[in-house]
Amino acid sequence: MLKKLAAWIDDRLGAAAFAEEALNKVFPDHWAFLLGEIAMYCFIVLVATGVFLTFFFDASTAKTVYSGHYPPLNGSDVSSAYGSVVRLSFDIRMGLVIRQIHHWAAVVFIAAIVAHLCRIFFTSAFRRPREINWVLGMTLMVLSIFNGFTGYSLPDDLLSGVGLRIAYSIAISIPFIGPWMAFLVFGGKFGSPEIIGRLFIIHVLLIPAAIAGILGAHLAIVWRQKHTQFLIPGALESNVVGERFWPTYATKSVGLFFGVAAVLSFLGGLVQINPVWVYGPYAAAQVSSPAQPDWYLGWLEGALRLFPAWQFRIFGLEIPNVFLPAVVLPGITFGLLYAWPFIEAWRTGDHAPHHILDRPRDRPVHTALGMATLTFYAVLLFGGLNDLVAKWFQLPVESVTWTLRILGIVLPILVGWLTYRLMVALRMDASERARHARSEPALAAAGAAGASGGSGSGAARWGLAGFVAAGALGTWRLLRRRREE
Repeated sequence: MLKKLAAWIDDRLGAAAFAEEALNKVFPDHWAFLLGEIAMYCFIVLVATGVFLTFFFDASTAKTVYSGHYPPLNGSDVSSAYGSVVRLSFDIRMGLVIRQIHHWAAVVFIAAIVAHLCRIFFTSAFRRPREINWVLGMTLMVLSIFNGFTGYSLPDDLLSGVGLRIAYSIAISIPFIGPWMAFLVFGGKFGSPEIIGRLFIIHVLLIPAAIAGILGAHLAIVWRQKHTQFLIPGALESNVVGERFWPTYATKSVGLFFGVAAVLSFLGGLVQINPVWVYGPYAAAQVSSPAQPDWYLGWLEGALRLFPAWQFRIFGLEIPNVFLPAVVLPGITFGLLYAWPFIEAWRTGDHAPHHILDRPRDRPVHTALGMATLTFYAVLLFGGLNDLVAKWFQLPVESVTWTLRILGIVLPILVGWLTYRLMVALRMDASERARHARSEPALAAAGAAGASGGSGSGAARWGLAGFVAAGALGTWRLLRRRREE
C-alpha cells in the first residue's frame, strides 16, 4: 500500500528524481563552510527558546508592585515588562536558563554571521554569480543586529532604557525625517508607553519572519548554484570536491546542531548574562555605570564616545553631534559592504563567474582594506569600554579616550599596510616556489619525497612547523631583497 502511494506521488510530482539529486549533492569538506550553519542553528535555538519566553513576558509599561522570590525588589514599583522578566528569572522553573540560552544564542548568532561574512569577503566568494546572496547575507546581519537590540530593550531595565534613550537621540538627529521617524516608532516622544509593545511585535514577529524568509532564500540560492570551494587537488570550476549530502554531510550537520545547542545550553546554565535584577527598573533620572551594550552594538557605543563634541551647521541647519558617528559612519560602512561585489567587479574588470575561492594573498589590496576596516571597528569596540579600561588600569577616562582616538586613525593604516606587504610577500614567495618547481622538477620531487640533505626534506620532517618556519623565512628574505632594491 505504501509503495503504491509513493509511486502515485512520484508519478504526479517527480519527487524521486528530485530526492535523488538532492541526496547526491556534494558539499566541500572544510570547517570554514560551517560558520553559516552555526548561525542557522543558533537561529533555530533562538526561535525555540523565544517561543517559551513569550508565554511569560508582559509587553507593557503599566506600573505594578513586584512581589516574588527576589527580595531586594519586593514592594518596588516597576513596569509590568520588567516585573515579568524578573519573575521569569526567579519564579518560573528553568525560566532563567531558557532566558540566558536565548540571549547567548543571539550573541553567538550575530558573531557567526559576521565570521561567515568575513570568510566570504576574504576569499572573494561574493563574485558572480553570488552577488545576490552577498546582499541577502548583509541584510541578514543588519536585521539580526536590529532584532538583537529590540530584544535587549524589552526588559525595560535601567541599562536597556538608557540604550533606548540613545537610540531615540540617534533617530531624531537625522535631518528632516528623523523626528517624524522617531515619533512613528516610539509612538510619541521618548518615554511613550507604546514603545515596549511595538518593540515586542517587531522582535517576535516582523523581524524573525523576515530573517526566516531571507535565510530560506539564501539557502535555496546556495543549493541551486554550484558551491564554492578552495583550490585543492581535483577542484575545478566545473565540479565540487567533497562529501555527498547523504549520509556523510547530513550526519555531520546534525552533529553540529547538537554541538551548538549543547554549547549554548552550557553558557545559558553556567555563564551569567544580562542580570536585569542587578540593574534595576528604568528611571529617566538614572544611568547605570559602567554601561555597555552587547558586543554587536559596542562599536556604535564606541563611535559615540570617541567622536569629539563637534556641532555642524549646514545651510542654516544644525547637525547634532551624534549624527556623524551613529548615522553617517554606519551608513557609509554598510553601503560600501552592500555594493562591494559590484565595486570589486568594476575595479578589477572581472565579470566572469567564479566557483574557486581566492586566497587572501591573491588580492593584497582587497585583504588589506578588509583588515584595516576590521581594525578600525575593533578600536571602536574598545571605545565602548573606555570607562572600564580606565577603571582596570587606574587611568583618567580622558586619557583612554584620546589614546583610542589616535589609535582609531593610526592603527587601521598600520595594519592595512602590514597586511598588504605580507600578502605581496606571500604571493611572490608562492610564485618563486612554483617557478622553482617547474625549472627543477627532479629537485622538487626529491624534496617532496623527503630525500635526505635537501631543504624540502627538512620541512617534510618537521611537518607543519617546518612549513610555517620556511614560509616566514622566505617572506623575510623577500622583504629584505625588496628593501635593498
